Amino acid sequence: MTDIGVGRAGTRGAAGTRAAQDSASAAITFDRVGVRYGRGKKATDALVDFNLRVAAGETVALLGPSGSGKSTALNALAGFVRPTSGTVRLGGRDVTDLPPARRGIGVVLQSYALFPHMRVADNVAFGLKSQRVPRAEVAGRVAEALEMVGMSDYGRRLPRELSGGQQQRVAIARALAIRPGVLLLDEPLAALDAQLRQSMLAELQRLKEALPDTAMLYVTHDQAEALALADRIVVMNDARLMDVDTAENLWRRPPTSFTAAFLGGANLIPCTVGRVIGTSALVTFAHKTVNTEAPQPTVGRTDWAPGSRALLCVRPHALRILSLGDRDALRANVNAVVWRGASTRLVLSVGAMPDQLLDVDVPGNAHYEIGSEVGVRFPEPAGVLVAAAS
Repeated sequence: MTDIGVGRAGTRGAAGTRAAQDSASAAITFDRVGVRYGRGKKATDALVDFNLRVAAGETVALLGPSGSGKSTALNALAGFVRPTSGTVRLGGRDVTDLPPARRGIGVVLQSYALFPHMRVADNVAFGLKSQRVPRAEVAGRVAEALEMVGMSDYGRRLPRELSGGQQQRVAIARALAIRPGVLLLDEPLAALDAQLRQSMLAELQRLKEALPDTAMLYVTHDQAEALALADRIVVMNDARLMDVDTAENLWRRPPTSFTAAFLGGANLIPCTVGRVIGTSALVTFAHKTVNTEAPQPTVGRTDWAPGSRALLCVRPHALRILSLGDRDALRANVNAVVWRGASTRLVLSVGAMPDQLLDVDVPGNAHYEIGSEVGVRFPEPAGVLVAAAS
């Protein structure tokens, strides 16, 4: 079992009394939660041994490819899915068997789920009326929620009279009207076009600052959203939690090859570890020895033993294209050129690494021909070590 700590530092392995206290004080706790559909040989695991604690005021993003289990985890917390194992807690209270309406959670879905026959104000008031909030308070709470999302002037409109971005704001206002301690957002921007998505992302950043005591669990497959909003990111794959830490730590020092490749598309180059001094190591690949960063191994992982195999993680933007005459350059051939506007992605084959392709980002105005030969220089340090997949 992997025990993932509460708070912004992403600490692991708290034990005994400390773990119990953290679990009790956390806004959200998943304790070995599993979700399985079907029985016998046809059973499918949608979530396996999922452990996570989220502090009040913390925003945690669940990031992963389709089918990784991130939405299943959110649905188990919201009460839309009953876990087949483990416990779900809110503020230390076991809610595993409680229906969604009794959990006091605000939920924002990708589909908005607004009632088409109700006006905006009535949609926002729906949860308040379900909770039997006194009628005298409802109007004020609705106005407060609409003001938070910049929709104060739209209370009398029907959902069909709003744009996609405005409908999403109403869905967020409805979730906020009940003043939840926990806010769940399941791919809230996925249905919007690129320009609206950027605008709503800025609104969510502002909203996060306006709700300093609200814990948010944000499900997305979009790395930019996770990096922009989350205090910590949970990387998921194949129904399991792979890694969890701050966005910066996962980007700079990814603990696993999956996270390195998924978060930012790093180059992962097989190498042999040589001398290690502190957090630096000399590694060899393609008859070349370079200096790399060697992060302290996390709990349950082995040290960087001299002679062991590892992966050198290098981001595409860190590599440099040089002339073939540069003595530090590896000779490579351009296999593909993909223009991305501000940058161009080159896919290179390196003669000294016949089974390895390198992705290199260069300025968008740079011009390279497919089939041409170039030199490639690694940064200093050359990258960061990642444990080779077992």
